[in-house]
Amino acid sequence: MSYAIEVCDLVKRYKTVTALDRVSFTIEEGEFFGLLGPNGAGKTTLIRILTTLIKPTSGRAVVMGLDVVKKRAEVRKVIGVLPQAMTSDLDLTGLETLDIYGRFYGIPAMERKKRIAQLLELVGLKERARDLVAAYSGGMRRRLEIARALIHMPSLLILDEPTLGLDPQSRHTVWELLRRFQDSYNLTILLTTHYMEEAESLCGRVAIIDYGKIVALDTVEGLKRMVPEKDTIELSITNIGLDRAEAWIKTLSYVHSCVIRDDTLMVSVDNGARMVPVLVDGLRGLGARVTRIILKEKTLEDVFIHFTGRPIREEESRKVSFLIGAGVPLKWSR
Repeated sequence: MSYAIEVCDLVKRYKTVTALDRVSFTIEEGEFFGLLGPNGAGKTTLIRILTTLIKPTSGRAVVMGLDVVKKRAEVRKVIGVLPQAMTSDLDLTGLETLDIYGRFYGIPAMERKKRIAQLLELVGLKERARDLVAAYSGGMRRRLEIARALIHMPSLLILDEPTLGLDPQSRHTVWELLRRFQDSYNLTILLTTHYMEEAESLCGRVAIIDYGKIVALDTVEGLKRMVPEKDTIELSITNIGLDRAEAWIKTLSYVHSCVIRDDTLMVSVDNGARMVPVLVDGLRGLGARVTRIILKEKTLEDVFIHFTGRPIREEESRKVSFLIGAGVPLKWSR
């Protein structure tokens, strides 16, 4: 199996503070992987190490087969980075932005021209290529910056809060764009986000980091199964008594509990979406008329709270992200 990222017993200490405490995990090539954690959990430190901005105290991190300490320049050539803050130059056009970054990576003129045209087409900015970035909306700037991060055709794309501050429509546009790039180029993507819906929608697997340790790592559904709380189906019925319906529901093997609360049946199950039609059909068979159904499923937010003890908070966008500069060849960095 080929890994895009291999992290083994990674430790990072700042004097008396341990930011990372023996962190280990792998990300397969072509995977869309999410990294979640509250403020101060160690996400920033981990990403800084993977992008070669800082060195670990001990342990090992390998990106696309390259050691991040021993092969810093090589690592920077195979990764693309989208920082949290909007960093595109407002005084340049979209075309000029991509051209400058293509030059940073030494892409020959003819190939650079062709690649820029392809990327502008893919991100939907072909018609606005010669407009100043200052005239772009927030969503357009984000799409341009995705194209900028991909100008050198990296194998790994690292996204730091890519849709922070965008409106819902722009956010979904960015999601579709990322899915398209991953499918088209078998791109490996590492995403940090505070939007639970974003992680659920995009990521195959998710790691939760807290106090410098990976406290959970699995698929989204796998993480949900680790949480003891179940999905809840609320049912309102007529034509038969609630006691009779409750007694029947309690005989079902897939039901964990059923209680009557304020003229409503509260049914606890593992897979609410699958069980709703089964329950409705069964109640109709008893002669009941179902007048209202509310399904409350476990969410990734529930998982996060379970493992960290607190809800995730959306961070305010910073003027300068910790990722600015990462992914640029060594000779161009400070």
